[in-house]
Amino acid sequence: MELVETVEELNNSLRKHRNSIIGLVPTMGYLHEGHLSLVKKAKKECDFIVMSIFVNPLQFGPNEDLDRYPRDLERDFDLARQAGVNVLYHPNVKEMYPSEPLITTKVSNKISNVLCGKYRESHFDGVTTVVAKLFNQTKPDRAYFGQKDAQQLAIITQMVKDLSFQVTVVPCETVREEDGLALSSRNVYLSEEEREQAPILSQILNEVRDGLIPRKWNTPDEINQYVRERISTKPLAKLQYIETLEYPNLQATTSLYDKQIIVALAAYFGKTRLIDNILFSAEGESHVPNDDEIQIASSHRNRS
Repeated sequence: MELVETVEELNNSLRKHRNSIIGLVPTMGYLHEGHLSLVKKAKKECDFIVMSIFVNPLQFGPNEDLDRYPRDLERDFDLARQAGVNVLYHPNVKEMYPSEPLITTKVSNKISNVLCGKYRESHFDGVTTVVAKLFNQTKPDRAYFGQKDAQQLAIITQMVKDLSFQVTVVPCETVREEDGLALSSRNVYLSEEEREQAPILSQILNEVRDGLIPRKWNTPDEINQYVRERISTKPLAKLQYIETLEYPNLQATTSLYDKQIIVALAAYFGKTRLIDNILFSAEGESHVPNDDEIQIASSHRNRS
């Protein structure tokens, strides 16, 4: 595996592979099994895999954890190499933004002022700006994103459509710990007590899914109220939001069973903000695995 740190080095590495199917796995590093599952899927569908590691300052607000975000390039290099990545692209901020950007992307409030975007002003403007740059720098055929960040996935898919990027966005299932907690680089921040209570998020979503299948719920408000009541049973959990919306357009809905919906939440455990969601279709298919289907990544617990 080759480590490259500049656009010029990236272009030199990719030049001889332009006739191959190139897959891009964009990350902010501190890799875990969720990231590596994206690589695994990419390897099945592509000839050459580029993984980017870049902690993007444009998507962090003034009171967020940019400086505290976990970083370990040596560890990430070993994990990426073992997973079969061909090129690890690790630009610094100066390389990605040689000067203050005067032109960036702007995401419509129609899809950015809900879920996480409601609480993270301009976050998705920063996400789409850096992803657009990565698409232009790498020119991949396929790009892989996890469904845990479902709003990000929907927005990037819309950006590709609206701006005519010649890349296929590939959604990938959320990877979870043995107890159901969605893998996240921020899980490392959790105290022992917080970590014990954090699986309540996936437990609640599984309960919502189990109610959707027999059509127990009549309205989104019923689901949202149930989630609020259930999460209040965990004293260390502070719910930031729960929303039930159409997906992928992220619009309000009064119906649960004639379209695909997303039930998404965010909660704080101490200073650590965690997100999770389920997607549910009219046919009753949920994208959150049940207890028998959970993808186990227990060896990476407390390192994710």
